Amino acid sequence: MSSNDTPQYVLPLVVRIERSEPPARTDALETAARAVLVMLSDDRSLGDGAWAQAMRDWQDTRIRKVVRRARGAEWRKASQLPGVTVTGDTAEVRVFPPVPLDGWPKELARLQVSGTELDDTGELPGPRPDQAALWLNPGLSMSAGKEMAQVGHGAQLLWWAMTDADRKAWREAGFPLAVRTAHRDRWAELTASGLPVVRDAGFTEIAPGSCTVVSDFPVRAD
Repeated sequence: MSSNDTPQYVLPLVVRIERSEPPARTDALETAARAVLVMLSDDRSLGDGAWAQAMRDWQDTRIRKVVRRARGAEWRKASQLPGVTVTGDTAEVRVFPPVPLDGWPKELARLQVSGTELDDTGELPGPRPDQAALWLNPGLSMSAGKEMAQVGHGAQLLWWAMTDADRKAWREAGFPLAVRTAHRDRWAELTASGLPVVRDAGFTEIAPGSCTVVSDFPVRAD
């Protein structure tokens, strides 16, 4: 089978956005990143687990992620499908096992990709030493949904780059992480630092090959 014939899989994430109480933007991004990590480390995703083959099929090709939004009855229906809901301070994100690109469950296929414009209120503190830092490219403008997918990629690349001991410690700590926009004068240094860098395939919003996120490791407390 040629690479062009290999089925493409995508990891679906659904963010809950109620009209009356939408989540804060950065909290939604951080919750999405943690949701990806929860899925990667879930027992059902490993070994002979129920989701393991789908996870392998997905990770053997492009690690595509698509973020959609739901509210009310849409959210309740999505929540009944196999998956994991991760909560932040204001955000709820449900992550599902990978599905074929053209084989979404109907409860998820009807959800909208657009409409994930979210805002923050107030200034954000810098990342704590115990938090992984997911640095966004200050020169790109992306929707919140697109950024949620990108920081999910960043968290996944960081997970792959860790030792088993560091993965275990990070997981036991609850995956502490912070999403922040890098300073413009530091971005070039970050991308050349040897840290994991997300380079977007360019399917939506931005040019192919754009560097979107640089991921930095948390300080491990021994």
